[in-house]
Amino acid sequence: MILFTALAALLAAALLAWLLWPARSRGQVSAREANVSVYRDQLRELDGDLAGGKITQADYDRSRRELEARLLQDVVVAEAAAPAGRSPVGWVAGAAIPLIALVVYLGVGSPRAIEGEAEHAVTAQQVEAMVARLAARLRENPDDVDGWKLLGRSYGALGRFAESADAYAKAATRAPRDAQLLADFADALGMARGQSLQGEPEKLVRRALEIDPTNLKALALAGTAQYERKDYKGAANTWRRMLPLVPPDSEDARAIQSNVDEALAMAGVARAPAAKGGGALRGEVRLSEKLRNQASPDDIVFIFARAAEGPPMPLAVLRKRVRDLPVTFALDDSMAMAPQAKLSSFARVVVSARVSKSGQAAPQPGDLQGASAAVANDASGVRVIIDSVVR
Repeated sequence: MILFTALAALLAAALLAWLLWPARSRGQVSAREANVSVYRDQLRELDGDLAGGKITQADYDRSRRELEARLLQDVVVAEAAAPAGRSPVGWVAGAAIPLIALVVYLGVGSPRAIEGEAEHAVTAQQVEAMVARLAARLRENPDDVDGWKLLGRSYGALGRFAESADAYAKAATRAPRDAQLLADFADALGMARGQSLQGEPEKLVRRALEIDPTNLKALALAGTAQYERKDYKGAANTWRRMLPLVPPDSEDARAIQSNVDEALAMAGVARAPAAKGGGALRGEVRLSEKLRNQASPDDIVFIFARAAEGPPMPLAVLRKRVRDLPVTFALDDSMAMAPQAKLSSFARVVVSARVSKSGQAAPQPGDLQGASAAVANDASGVRVIIDSVVR
């Protein structure tokens, strides 16, 4: 099963569904529409202040840019919070989904146009025009990394993969340590090169995993690259690393396991038994009361073990949400991120937990974290308190 074929279909279907989506019921208000409403009100206030001479044109332009930036962030969060029922293909294509609102909000300059978009279907020609305006804006402001990312997603959803890869390349030049960006770049470049990840796209994926070994999209693409060259065991092992990063018994977990099983079947191997090792490392993770108001119930929590003395790569990873805290955990070899780096291979480990605001395992300023003392790799009763902020 080559994920790229399904990816192309999913991108096309997502865009088509958007373009043909009828107006919502008046009684159903989404988070996106609520954000639009607040944005319109605040923009009207700005317009009134400018007309009344309360602020200068420069202050108006700066405030409006800040408003649009906040709205963009709100829309990304709202779209990302949509229920996930996706296969690993969804992890590859998921970045295209926020296009529905993002292109409109960055590409359209008037609240009337935004209001009209909320009530009427958007045509393909309008989408193309909005993307063209975004591209023109970036030519005037080429250091806007977020803008280049958005343009890359937009071109990708329109099936213009060469242009998508070019936009991502410009973003990656300015943000070379952004693992998600590198994965998106690899995805677009692979699609532009005949739906193949071999060569430069796979190198980008490897760079992304060096930066963040738990990036779901990079793992999905890395497994796809291995599958393409008929390294079916390698693909199964790589895709298996995604399982601890999604909720157990979820549709995502079932789809990933299905891909793992199919890869093993192609390799002529029966479904692999659960990994064996030195037993499970067990304990509890709590969020400090002093930091509780700094976390949202939907924020992702990564619980992971690292060698007390050894490589920095996580030996086992578990993914939860803040709403689950306090939570008991069990880490074992089945949650290894790489076959050569297992929990049972290191006698002493440190268990850490991080509340990720971005959803990525790589620490970002503003994330919340905590760690245990060094413990045995099969210890029980380990306590981790998330009590500090990443600076």
